[in-house]
Amino acid sequence: MTHVSTHVLDAVTGRPAIGVPVALLDDDGTVLADAHTDDDGRIAGLYTGELSGTHRLRFDTAAYFAEQGTSGFYPEIVIAFEIDDAAAKYHVPRL
Repeated sequence: MTHVSTHVLDAVTGRPAIGVPVALLDDDGTVLADAHTDDDGRIAGLYTGELSGTHRLRFDTAAYFAEQGTSGFYPEIVIAFEIDDAAAKYHVPRL
């Protein structure tokens, strides 16, 4: 069973980025899972199930920066990755 997790750090403060909305999308753009980072900037179990092929994590940084009362250069960050082992754990760190 595939396991997808992430960890987001705020490069400006050097602290975990709390409350960042993150979505896991398949190659067609369908949202398979979504969650917000916890107090440590993590989503430990964003998705557990059967996956293969190309997927994307979309980080809604505009919402995060708005919550912080600041503006950001990137309104969203999308990371594409290839799942070639359906039994593996995939951890996507983001700074």
